[in-house]
Amino acid sequence: MKFCEKSKRPVLVVLHQEHSSPGRIGRMLMERGYPLDMRRPRFGDPLPETLAHHHGAIIFGGPMSANDSDDYVRKEIEWAKVPLKEEKPFFGICLGAQIIARQLGARVEFHPEGKVEVGYYPMRATEAGRKLCSWPDYVYEWHREGFDLPAGATLLAEGDCFPNQAFRYGKAAFGFQFHSELTHHMMCRWTIRGAARFEMPNAKPRHEHFDDRLVHDGKTRAWLNEFLDLWLALGEPEKDARAVLQNAKPVRDLRSATETKAPPLP
Repeated sequence: MKFCEKSKRPVLVVLHQEHSSPGRIGRMLMERGYPLDMRRPRFGDPLPETLAHHHGAIIFGGPMSANDSDDYVRKEIEWAKVPLKEEKPFFGICLGAQIIARQLGARVEFHPEGKVEVGYYPMRATEAGRKLCSWPDYVYEWHREGFDLPAGATLLAEGDCFPNQAFRYGKAAFGFQFHSELTHHMMCRWTIRGAARFEMPNAKPRHEHFDDRLVHDGKTRAWLNEFLDLWLALGEPEKDARAVLQNAKPVRDLRSATETKAPPLP
């Protein structure tokens, strides 16, 4: 008699716009057997008082600021203490990372020269970051503000214009300024609806976003595969996170990933 594998607890996904998507991260989680519990607090969805029934949580990005006075932004910053206190697997992307940084007492501010990061930019892993996993050397960015490194956090990756690109806090919390969840469809939508950002200082022109994606996205996808296995293992005390990485399926050859032609623009 065969017994079904015990169903996995869902990952809480916090989104900020009506049509926002967890993109590639959502797909990779579902491929690993984790259901997605998607909530949009901006539109009235409540956030749980505990993550006892979730494997972990991810706060995604959005056009708003962690410094905004909107009630739902303030509530998200306050809520971030739940996964931090419970030491659940937790990470934030762009706005999500800034929300975690604010909960930890760090500042979120504009660049002193008004520069932005919109497009692909170089990133360097720190020694602590390299010990954790392999990192891409260029990543996709779409932001005007950056975060200070929270007290007690470890810097994992740094950039030129906005120095703090990735950090780890405690056992299982991470903040990433860059967008590893990005799909080709999402890039098309962002670069059309957010075209005004191309006029801002340090932004890359639209055509470079697509050209650079062909060159750099394979490494981002490889990093995300490796990181998600590590991150998910942090929520399974019976497993050793490093052992999970060592036994993970190899990522397909990066050259074939980066040389794949993207579909034409809409």
